[in-house]
Amino acid sequence: MSESSTPYRVLARKYRPQNFSELIGQDAMVTTLANAIRRGRLAHAFLLTGVRGVGKTSTARLIAKALNCIGPDGQGGPTIDPCGTCEPCVAIAEGRHIDVVEMDAASHTSIDDVREIIEAVRYASVSARYKIYIIDEVHMLSKSAFNGLLKTLEEPPAHVKFLFATTEVNKVPITVLSRCQRFDLRRITADKLAAHFANVIAAEGVEADPEALALIARAAEGSARDGLSILDQAIAHGSGRVEAQQVRDMLGLSDRGAVRRLFGEMLKGDAAAVLASIRGQYDLGVEPVATLHGLLETCHAITRAKVAGTDDPALSAEEREAYGDWAGKLGFATLHRLWQLLLKGHGEVQTAAMPIEAAEMALLRVVHASQLPDPGELARRLASGDLNLPVAPAPAPPPAAEPQGALMAAPAPAPTLAPAAASVLAPVETPPLAVVPATAPVVAPAPAVMPEPEPEPEPEPAPPSLPATGEAIHALLLPENALLAQLFHDYAAIVRLEGEELLIARHQRLPQNFAGDVANILKRCTGRTWSVGLVDEAGAPSLLARIRAEEDAARNAILESPLVKAALEAFPEAELIDYSAPEKRSLAS
Repeated sequence: MSESSTPYRVLARKYRPQNFSELIGQDAMVTTLANAIRRGRLAHAFLLTGVRGVGKTSTARLIAKALNCIGPDGQGGPTIDPCGTCEPCVAIAEGRHIDVVEMDAASHTSIDDVREIIEAVRYASVSARYKIYIIDEVHMLSKSAFNGLLKTLEEPPAHVKFLFATTEVNKVPITVLSRCQRFDLRRITADKLAAHFANVIAAEGVEADPEALALIARAAEGSARDGLSILDQAIAHGSGRVEAQQVRDMLGLSDRGAVRRLFGEMLKGDAAAVLASIRGQYDLGVEPVATLHGLLETCHAITRAKVAGTDDPALSAEEREAYGDWAGKLGFATLHRLWQLLLKGHGEVQTAAMPIEAAEMALLRVVHASQLPDPGELARRLASGDLNLPVAPAPAPPPAAEPQGALMAAPAPAPTLAPAAASVLAPVETPPLAVVPATAPVVAPAPAVMPEPEPEPEPEPAPPSLPATGEAIHALLLPENALLAQLFHDYAAIVRLEGEELLIARHQRLPQNFAGDVANILKRCTGRTWSVGLVDEAGAPSLLARIRAEEDAARNAILESPLVKAALEAFPEAELIDYSAPEKRSLAS
């Protein structure tokens, strides 16, 4: 068995665009470059930014071709449509042109690498019209490397062009950005990717379902390289044909029909069916986060269908019909609430230690929320009085005391919320109590509406009582000013306390404004004006002095007890270091 002399090339390399007409999804950039080349207004530096796989490096090579193409006859100039057959075009496509230097900034980050470029730009190109430097992932250059490149980048020789490519443009210094002509390459839409994959499939001689190509386009997330890699894998996974179910199995995607059924079960509030559906998907190998992702896509598609219709070409006929039906039944408030609940559940499942359990709990939360009334509708029903709320039944009358009859009073009617209840508010006479048989039905007459009595004037609150002891004054001061209350507790010896007059023995620890502060707090707490002063007279012991006197008395009583005296006589060096004085124990024993 002979092996092919040409090794296999993956689709992402084999179908790399060779001219600007093959570059998909970047029409605005191509138009700008074409006009610049046609008018001779070429910048000396270009910066290409975008997500992975949208064609940054391929575009840089195309620009290098466009600037150095000489045409099949060797007499051509810069053009937006390079011939692809001249020596510069072929050499650049094969990556061997001496005047087109490609450098990976991720592995050449230092100032020494940039210094080589600075030294080389002084020399003219060998054979091409322009010497071109393509620096990929330029944001990986060090700060010193960027600074070393600034002067050359601002005023390069006329024969030098710089082409920078990066996925993280925010990491490129603003001093570099200001010296470049910037192009933001967009994500490629799913329909354009699907059409591109169809062309690739036709060129490869492989059959594929349109739904399978649409699934691959969605999974690529706007990246042509990612999509071609998935397509390459799908071709190898299938047996000469790329089918949708094979792509789902390969990528672990949830069946979109199963997702739609699960979404409908959530809207119906069928908790058991929801749990069975998500567990069934999990048993088939679908990750819970992929199921939540599919539900989010469904909610978003319904909302878009409600706003702009169901003309998305990437959707199947069944999806268009289902989304259009739900869009006509669901309001924006319900859809937004569903989106928020599903988004919260998606984040929980991503970080949960038990993903399937977290997904089940998240979907049960959505099911229970779907049974709640819409806030706007509830407000309208409240405003109109159209509420059919259950009313508690009236309590049953007590059993009759007599076997043949009972004295029964008419029960009060049950409250109602209907607007017609106003008609029963007319004044009627109340019938007297009657003796009726126990088995006879009791008819409750409408109650008479009695005029509401005049509300009695509330009595004025009694003024707070005045503190008559030092403890009471301390209790008023403590919540207002803890420091002032502590000073009163420790050093205030009361000389006189009568009514609103308070005289305290002067103490060196009491500040000058002590009396005024105490008077203000007492006035605020009692509502009366107090006269507080410090006098040079002896007063009653302060609260702290009284506590210490009680402690000394209790200690002395313990020391005077016969048992303690005997212990101290037996052990002369013994000391009473800790004691408690029981309140109701006699120490005379």
